Amino acid sequence: MLIEGAQRQYASLMHTRVRDLLGVEFPIVAFSHCRDVVAAVSKAGGFGVLGVTGLSPEQLKIELDWIEAEVDGRPYGVDILVPAKFVGSDDGGHDTSELESLVPESHRRFVDALLVEHGVPPLPEGDWQPRPAVFERERQRALIEVAFGHRIRLVANALGPPPPWMIERGHEEGVLVAALAGKAEHARRHVAAGVDLVIAQGYEAGGHTGEIATMVLIPEVVDAVAPVPVLAAGGIANGRQIAAALALGAEGVWTGSVWLTTEEAETHPVVKQKFLDATSSDTIRSRSRSGKPARQLKSAWTQAWEDPENPDPLPMPLQPQLIGQAWRRIEHAAHKSPGAQRLINYFVGQVVGSMNDIRSVRSIVEEMVVQYSDAMERIDRWADG
Repeated sequence: MLIEGAQRQYASLMHTRVRDLLGVEFPIVAFSHCRDVVAAVSKAGGFGVLGVTGLSPEQLKIELDWIEAEVDGRPYGVDILVPAKFVGSDDGGHDTSELESLVPESHRRFVDALLVEHGVPPLPEGDWQPRPAVFERERQRALIEVAFGHRIRLVANALGPPPPWMIERGHEEGVLVAALAGKAEHARRHVAAGVDLVIAQGYEAGGHTGEIATMVLIPEVVDAVAPVPVLAAGGIANGRQIAAALALGAEGVWTGSVWLTTEEAETHPVVKQKFLDATSSDTIRSRSRSGKPARQLKSAWTQAWEDPENPDPLPMPLQPQLIGQAWRRIEHAAHKSPGAQRLINYFVGQVVGSMNDIRSVRSIVEEMVVQYSDAMERIDRWADG
């Protein structure tokens, strides 16, 4: 699908401050853990953002080197999880061995029993290596330093206000600093800390979300932080939703779920098919993956953790430490084990009900622009009577 002249004329109405700040054709920001998606969005006129939490500094350098070679000077950014509060945060974070010692044995037994109940086989010998603790302060700083060694245009913090050192380094390097907010008070806190952009993420979104819906949240945040520009997030996957977001006062959109079923996405094949089959009622906010409330696809895994007879999820980062090897087993076996197929899921928003086919990233960006243009033209016709 190509963007025709008349549609491009209406698309020019997307000319917001965010578009200029990011240096893009369309103020459509795409978050993904897949470098192919990030590069494809930037090449299509949007702005790709790579989720880097969980990578080592060495892995991150490889990913960013590849993206820069692929996008040929087009802008892109990175997103990292630096929560303000988590187990061990007052001491700079725990290392892997310390986290292991804090995981209750009762929770280990529960996870082991859950996998046995669903017939999930053990991993092949040597297939599992414990990952370093994600939230050690020095590890986070090392990742950011690698990112600042590349031509990133933006760095976003996904949980809480960015720490002062991230904001200071970003501004030293001429890099925009953004943060996600689920309440107006969170947005004010981000602006007080010095961020350049606020991403107002509604309840409908995939991943870590608050409890306020996008339609209510966006104007609240826009009013709370003006004149700082706001990106709208949560339940946005087409051009009509972009038009609505801009009408609410946002100056661009932050999207995530819609890219999970693209041709470029590295989403687990079983999960991708589950997404294609899902309705908008098939997600749940659960602490069962990260330890904080995060919207994801319902599965036997979330069902087990919601059962009041079973243990409650542990706080971040103990829950990821507890389930790391279990999830490796589930993902490894899901292509052949019915039990692993019942358990497996991933973070996704309520808009999953609209993700019904596998398409290229470029075709989705182009369709977003066309639908936005059609929506604006329709509004103009109504206004003219």
